[in-house]
Amino acid sequence: MSISRRQFVKTTGTLGALALSGLPHLKCTPQMKKSIRIKRVNANFEREPLRKPFGFKGSAMKEVWQTVAYLENDEGVGKIGLGTQNVLWSDASVFAGHSENGGNALMFAMGERALQMVKGQSFETPVGLLDDLLEEVLAYGKAITGQDQLRKTFALNALVGLDNAAWLLYAASHGITQFDDLLPEAYRPGLSYRHSKVASIPALGYGTPMEEIKQLADQGFFIMKIKIGAPGTQAEMLEKDKAFLSAIHQTIGHYETPHTADGKLPYYFDANGRYDKQESLLRFLDHAEKIGALPQIAVVEEPFGERNQAPVHEIAARGPRVAADESAHTDADAIARIEQGYNCIALKAIAKTMSMTLKIAQAAYERQVPCFCADLTVNPILVDWNKVVAARLPPFPGMDFGLQETNGHQNYLHWDRMMSYHPLAGARFTQSIQGVYETDEEFYRQSGGIFMESSHYAQLVK
Repeated sequence: MSISRRQFVKTTGTLGALALSGLPHLKCTPQMKKSIRIKRVNANFEREPLRKPFGFKGSAMKEVWQTVAYLENDEGVGKIGLGTQNVLWSDASVFAGHSENGGNALMFAMGERALQMVKGQSFETPVGLLDDLLEEVLAYGKAITGQDQLRKTFALNALVGLDNAAWLLYAASHGITQFDDLLPEAYRPGLSYRHSKVASIPALGYGTPMEEIKQLADQGFFIMKIKIGAPGTQAEMLEKDKAFLSAIHQTIGHYETPHTADGKLPYYFDANGRYDKQESLLRFLDHAEKIGALPQIAVVEEPFGERNQAPVHEIAARGPRVAADESAHTDADAIARIEQGYNCIALKAIAKTMSMTLKIAQAAYERQVPCFCADLTVNPILVDWNKVVAARLPPFPGMDFGLQETNGHQNYLHWDRMMSYHPLAGARFTQSIQGVYETDEEFYRQSGGIFMESSHYAQLVK
């Protein structure tokens, strides 16, 4: 299949018309004998406001679209898949080039196009379905956004709801009711652990008041994702980031925790690609060493833009793990980053699809590179889609459990109401207690509730 940009540039009309125009037929390569034909599809979304603008990558988002994709097979079995859109994270150039709602509408149109592509078609595995969809949906996205360099993560984010629905329809078609049984054999080694707890990692935008950071530490959160890469020139950014680090270390550097090997709170810094050269980041680490904070920096995530192909072994040698996040769009990208010296991968089953995440997790496992799960400010149900992965990852170095960022409770205005949409709302494993989720036998038996339908979201598409 191929999509001509000229086709779409010439096309006039609404975004919805673009999403439905000139749809090619999708052909899936059989990987199993049982084929699932998709008879009916639907989609919808809800806009959820944030408590305050959430700032990163030099900008800020004010609301988040929660999307719902619906797939129904020939037997009348229908499943919904949820997605959370994040235009700023997945491609900041789209966010900057459109209104916030406009950027969200473009991503939603890509998800709608994918649904129309699979309507009337068959698939054997969700992984195969994603493989067939991704490049065509990306090409469509380039056409409607006008971005020739549209990041693949933008297309993956648009496909999360469809991919989740495909996994649930696949499970129903094969009589599968447990997440472990849902995993294809090829990807099971990378998700072979069963941790009794998963660390809950809150996220803090740059410039977060020290009182808020202290309150989180007092509540038992022992590892926090802290945004660096402050606005301004590279020189201004570096000085602001150094001052921010000093304030953080002075505020919580002396806290102790039973959850780490050295008893100290580890720092997890996310630069979201704001640093343009390694020398600047090395100066940041020099400052950390000067104030005694360097041994506590566990992770520096995505310090450089994805087009920066320079090796990062010198940074990793200073102590912190250098993590790839949005630049590791696919398993091939993750492998390329690992070869550059990145020695940690942030997984996002809720942003890059479960199908792609399984591939990335296995690629990292085979190269003995640790992973953790990062958030996308997702809704409570998707928190558990992430958690079923985090609870099965090999232990993060220096700790004996999995790690998962969750920041929705900090950012959504109506988080408690959103929590009520969870089919297992109130279950112990949905609550963060002293900075950890207790992933007990009930969590594994129920697979975090991901196989159960949310009546609230179902009524949007059924």
